Amino acid sequence: MKIGIIGAGNIGGNLTRRFAALGHDVSVANSRGPETLADLAQESGATAVSATEVANGAEVVVVTIPEKNIPNLPAGILEGLAPGAVVIDTGNYYPQQRDGKIENIENGTTESRWVQEQLGQAVVKAFNGIYASHLLTHGKPADTPGRIALPVAGDDSAAKAVVIDLFDQLGFDGVDAGGLDDSWRQQPGTPVYGADLDADGVRKALAEAGPERPADFRA
Repeated sequence: MKIGIIGAGNIGGNLTRRFAALGHDVSVANSRGPETLADLAQESGATAVSATEVANGAEVVVVTIPEKNIPNLPAGILEGLAPGAVVIDTGNYYPQQRDGKIENIENGTTESRWVQEQLGQAVVKAFNGIYASHLLTHGKPADTPGRIALPVAGDDSAAKAVVIDLFDQLGFDGVDAGGLDDSWRQQPGTPVYGADLDADGVRKALAEAGPERPADFRA
C-alpha cells in the first residue's frame, strides 16, 4: 500500500518506521523540507519528499502535526490522493500546552471534525491516544491475550475498516468508536486516552467518557 505521512515527530516518525518495515511504500514529509528527513529515510527505507508531493497517489495519508499548524498546510496538499484514499488524523488539541485557543473546538466541535473542515477532506481519527514508543514495542500477534486495542472514529465504515486492518498489521486490535462527532470519546483527558487497554477495556472506556472537556485541555 502507498502511504503518505505528513509530520515526522514522535508518532509520524514511528509510523514511518513501522509501515516501511511492513513493506508498505511510505513517503514522509515535514514543514522543513525533505533534506531534514534524510536520517529517517535512510533508517526506515521510506522516501523523504516535500509536503506538496506526499499525497501523490497515496492510498492512505496520515496527518500527524500540531493542531495549530493544520491551517498552515499548503493549499491542495491532498489533491493527489488515489481514488478512495483514507486520511487519518492523529491530532490532539492541547490549548494550554501547545496550540493556543481554537475557538470552534472550544465551542464543541470535535478535534477531528475541525481538522476535516480545515483540510476539506474526510478524515478518520486514530493513533491519537497511544504513546509513540509503544508503536515500536507493544504490538502483539492477533489473539494474544491482553493485546492492546486502539479506537478509530469516522463517518465512513470502509475507511475505518482500512485503519483497523493497519492496526492489526502493527500488532494492535481495532475498536470502532463511532462517527467523527463521537471522537470526543478518545480525546485527551478521556478514560481511553493513553490507557493501553484491550478491546473490551477500550469499549468500556469509550462508554464511560463524558462530553465535557477537562479543564487541563481547555484554553
